[in-house]
This record gives sequence, structure tokens and C-alpha cells, in this order.
Amino acid sequence: MESNYAIVKDELVEKCILGNRLSQHNFYNKYSAFLFGVSLRYAKNRTDAEDILQEGFIKIFKYLKDFRSDGSIEGWMRRIIVTTSYNFYKRKNLINKNIEPEHINISLPGDHEIVSNMSHEELLTIIQRLPNGYRTVFNMNTFEGYSHKEIGNRMNISVNTSKSQLSRAKTSLQKTILSLFQSEENKINLATCPC
Repeated sequence: MESNYAIVKDELVEKCILGNRLSQHNFYNKYSAFLFGVSLRYAKNRTDAEDILQEGFIKIFKYLKDFRSDGSIEGWMRRIIVTTSYNFYKRKNLINKNIEPEHINISLPGDHEIVSNMSHEELLTIIQRLPNGYRTVFNMNTFEGYSHKEIGNRMNISVNTSKSQLSRAKTSLQKTILSLFQSEENKINLATCPC
């Protein structure tokens, strides 16, 4: 027996497919915050994230008729936003696909308390400062769960390049977070120093 939620959801999708503006508005209101969060992780800044979200919704409405209920609509839309963000920067020629692959063995900081004490905005800002290729691979692997082979296929890079960019992204994030932590620790030490 189908739940009322599934029936309403299907009715909303059907009305969107038929071009009903009110339903499209309701659909946008229902999913835009979630998808904006996804686009923020891939974007270099808030303005780019807004552009990616807008482009993504244009594609979502265009291809909504092709959505098969094999998986969740949220997952389907998230893939569209990820692809849109990649293409957004690819068009701007900002993704460096020619990074030499190298095998780096990284250990993440043992003190995970540093990261847990950071706000969501602080972490998002640090991720947004990564170079585009690093940020895209990091997000696709860490948040979306893509394998290096899937990332390579989507970004037209080798598996080793994907691994290298993820490794470099993690190293960069580690250095930035530890640097911020040490800076805060130094401020505390100066404030409490009986000099």
C-alpha cells in the first residue's frame, strides 16, 4: 500500500512535468535548500553556488520526465547538481586536469576534536578554498561516495589523478585546519601568559 506522501510526491512531480508553475514553485521550495547545500560544497563561493543551483534546477525541470523511480528523487537531483557544478567550472576552464598523479600516503589528524569544534560554515569555507579539481574530487568521494573510477569517468581524468587530487585535498585541508587550530592556541597562550 502506497503512503500518502508518495502519492503527493508523484502528483507534484507529474504537475511539474506538465509545466504547472505553482507546482514547480512548490517543488523548488521543497528541494532548493537541500540542493543549495550540495552546490555550496562544490562551488568556489556563494555566488557560484547560486548559479549552479539555478542551472541545476533548469536541468531538473527539463529532465524530470525522464526520472525513473529506481532510486530517490533526491539522489537523482543531487547527481544533476554535482554534474552541473563540474560542468560549470569546466566551462570556465578552472579545473586542472593535468595534475601529475603521485601516490601520497596521508594520515588525517589524530585529534578529531579540532574539526568537531569548528562550525559548519568554517569547514565549508575551508573546503571552498581548495583548488577546483581538488574540491570536486574531495566532494564527490567524501560526500557523494563516488569511487575513483566513477570520478575519473565523470571528470575525464585517470583513477590515479583522482586519487592524487583527493590526497592533495586532504593534505591541504589538514594543514589549513591545523594552522587555524595552532593560531587559536597561540592567541589563548598569549592571553593567559603572565608576562
